[in-house]
Amino acid sequence: MIFSTLEHILTHISFSIVSIVITIHLITFLVDEIVKLYDSSEKGIIVTFFCITGLLVTRWISSGHFPLSDLYESLIFLSWSFSLIHIIPYFKKNVLILSKITGPSAILTQGFATSGILTEIHQSGILVPALQSEWLIMHVSMMILGYAALLCGSLLSVALLVITFRKNRKLFYKSNGFLNESFFLGENVVENTSFFCAQNYYRSQLIQQLDYWSYRVISLGFTFLTIGILSGAVWANEAWGSYWNWDPKETWAFITWIVFAIYLHTRTNRNLRGPNSAIVASIGFLIIWICYFGVNLLGIGLHSYGSFPSTFN
Repeated sequence: MIFSTLEHILTHISFSIVSIVITIHLITFLVDEIVKLYDSSEKGIIVTFFCITGLLVTRWISSGHFPLSDLYESLIFLSWSFSLIHIIPYFKKNVLILSKITGPSAILTQGFATSGILTEIHQSGILVPALQSEWLIMHVSMMILGYAALLCGSLLSVALLVITFRKNRKLFYKSNGFLNESFFLGENVVENTSFFCAQNYYRSQLIQQLDYWSYRVISLGFTFLTIGILSGAVWANEAWGSYWNWDPKETWAFITWIVFAIYLHTRTNRNLRGPNSAIVASIGFLIIWICYFGVNLLGIGLHSYGSFPSTFN
């Protein structure tokens, strides 16, 4: 009873703090950045991280097993992973870009996990025999950490594509208008040119930063995903007598691995970096959600433990 109450309190505290942090981010995004507000939002993410950590530890103690046995617990761990990814670059003072991705990602996963949709599986139950293994911590934690990092990196790539597309479109319109105005403005041409050059410079710098961080975060996520798949294969051999069964979850995990392997391969070619590799990462964003969430909608296969409540009958 005590652990259940503590878990309930920590869940709502973490969700409330993340909601406040998102509000602060929106204020600093729409208005000129306020240093005190921004610093408080960064501290809020750190507090959220420790709240979710306490929630996971409390659930671990009360249930007697690592809290990664169902969809609710995996979503809480995914939210914890987003917060962890946010904290690591915070201490290096390179949090400006990642915070815009990890903050909303944390609140969305935390909000869905604590919503009424998953209330039937909020209470931790006894593990099925197949999950009663030491490989549970290794395999599932690596997979979800990989999903979190790949999702963040993919969203950075999506932002890169949006900014690049808007940049090209605006340059096209402005260049046509600029040519027409140059016949009438004369001396103002130099001023307009310097203004456009400065604007394009800062936009190019932002694109480079998005590309840099996207590659770094996706590389980290790909490493976690690879370890997760390999440890899962070893666990599958112990539990089911085969390293690979072409289960829907396994198949989509393999597809996810292939997509991001292609992304990393395109990064080795200078001509394919930037928007070209970002397109591959954007496709990977959809593939991850199909692998992690979409397969659970079916509730079939050997990995049906994390299905929606309706499939537990």
